[in-house]
Amino acid sequence: MAMRRPAFDEGAIAPHLAFLDELRDSGHLEMTGGFSDKSGGAYVLVNLDSLEQARAIAARDPLATLGTSGLTVYEWNTR
Repeated sequence: MAMRRPAFDEGAIAPHLAFLDELRDSGHLEMTGGFSDKSGGAYVLVNLDSLEQARAIAARDPLATLGTSGLTVYEWNTR
């Protein structure tokens, strides 16, 4: 989950979307979308070996590397 920080930079959106495209192309992105209130968004990673791998991927997200959003990784147990 990515939550925008008060000093969110709109310039981070294009690199973030390119990052998500790369994840999709590599078979690791199931779905993604922004929250309707513009506070942030979320994406679902798949086909990973561990929670640590998911955290490492999120740490490479331009939203995180540019410091414009806080990213938190959760393990989601679906039914």
